[in-house]
Amino acid sequence: MGLIRLRIREFADEKGWTLKDVADRSGVAYSSVRAYARAPGLAMVDFTSLLKMARALDVMLEELVEVVED
Repeated sequence: MGLIRLRIREFADEKGWTLKDVADRSGVAYSSVRAYARAPGLAMVDFTSLLKMARALDVMLEELVEVVED
């Protein structure tokens, strides 16, 4: 199973947002956003949360997800 990293912090920084801003604008719990942003590699994520964060950040889902290990 591969691992992914979410580029939440990068896109938030480009907009001048904090992770709290991402949580508020996406409707995803701050604790989840923070955990996703800090994890160097995730095996499982909530797809609905990914979509919400991608929409809030105005990026495509493919841009938000980076494969770190196949």
